[in-house]
Amino acid sequence: MTLFKSLITGAALSVAVATSAIAAGVELNASSTGLALQGYDPVAYFTEGAPTKGSWKITSSYNDATYRFATEEHKAAFEADPEAYLPEYGGYCAFGAAMGFKFDGDPNHWKIVDGELFLNISQDVQERWVADIPGFIEKADANWTNIADKDPASLQ
Repeated sequence: MTLFKSLITGAALSVAVATSAIAAGVELNASSTGLALQGYDPVAYFTEGAPTKGSWKITSSYNDATYRFATEEHKAAFEADPEAYLPEYGGYCAFGAAMGFKFDGDPNHWKIVDGELFLNISQDVQERWVADIPGFIEKADANWTNIADKDPASLQ
């Protein structure tokens, strides 16, 4: 009976994950399974000051994406105010958004500016972005209104 319950639970979880992946829109940089931030804990950037892998056992869904957390406390903080922890530009590369494109944001290349989390695609791009953060944020904010609902491939 325990094996049967495990199989049913696994099947239900698979359906839930697949459904969230189908529902996640192009404005959010999520995997094909609906996993955002490549499984990194969005709260840890603010509390730990470092990218921290989340646990597959501690998750929360928001805007049709799944977020993982390192601790139950991080999950509770996220659920209380998700917008406070979400990366800007749907988790896409901040420099790319400034250029009018949507490139994957790498959770290991990040910076918090004025209480907002920004990701970039690589160390080289991060260094370039840091050279004029206010200018690139201004450009990205302006571009985001036009590209948020576009498929990344259509912007190439």
